[in-house]
Amino acid sequence: MHSLIALFNFEFFRNAFLAAFMASLTCGIIGTYIVSRRIVFISGGITHASFGGIGMGYYFGIDPILGAVGFGILSALGIELFTKKANLREDSAIAMLWSLGMAIGIIFIFITPGYAPNLMSYLFGNILTVSKNDLLFLLFLSVFIIGFFLIFYRMIIFVSFDEEFALTNNAPVRLFNSLLISLVALTIVLNIRVVGIILVMSLLTIPQAIANLFTKRFDVMIFYSIAFGFLGSVIGLAISYLYDIPSGAAIIFTLVVLYGLIKILFLLVRRANTATSPVRGDSVNKEEVYKPKAL
Repeated sequence: MHSLIALFNFEFFRNAFLAAFMASLTCGIIGTYIVSRRIVFISGGITHASFGGIGMGYYFGIDPILGAVGFGILSALGIELFTKKANLREDSAIAMLWSLGMAIGIIFIFITPGYAPNLMSYLFGNILTVSKNDLLFLLFLSVFIIGFFLIFYRMIIFVSFDEEFALTNNAPVRLFNSLLISLVALTIVLNIRVVGIILVMSLLTIPQAIANLFTKRFDVMIFYSIAFGFLGSVIGLAISYLYDIPSGAAIIFTLVVLYGLIKILFLLVRRANTATSPVRGDSVNKEEVYKPKAL
């Protein structure tokens, strides 16, 4: 335990700890929206399509994350455009942009002169290499998302869960759908540095699945998602240090195990409650239970 506390003497671990908190914060809020709207597959398409921006960033000599931001937002808006305007099935639009982004990324990285960059950090992430610039990006994203949801919370709920009724009340449905899907893309891309393209989906969905075991309310689910995401991230960092394994994979493994344990606990409690129910208990006098009231 003392050795784990001593890790805070190192700047890289303090950066990783802060990144874990802000990643849990942003993914907790946006992930709750994604899961509640049942658009997890859209976020999956954005996640992989942003790889095209990373490849273009390497080729043109700019920060790959900045390239991924532009490509991710354009992909998100493209999915909205194709499904609403071009009458293309949503799953088809996601598959097209998913494969297109990955293909563009691979092509641009292949034709980039010189040594091919190590893509493992973007595919699987390495939270221990988070820089101060990455923290600033995440801090800006956290403040923006919190402010956006606080200011427009009622409108977000209105537009997201009763779109037809919102349209009849002249609510800016298309505008908010575009803004929210852009926020999804931005959250995914800026968290790539933390858990990578492949694993970012887990941080957007598993804490929400755990939270959903405790509550069905959107606002309460956000807080639970943030808490479980941060808990899983901290435990994952500790496991990564103790067993010398990749931090991103350790975080996701921890979250999955945490969900499994809590789910099993809920099932055991439910079974125990069922077994001790007065109606089903063997020690209960059935005649007393079903005895009709006197007229």
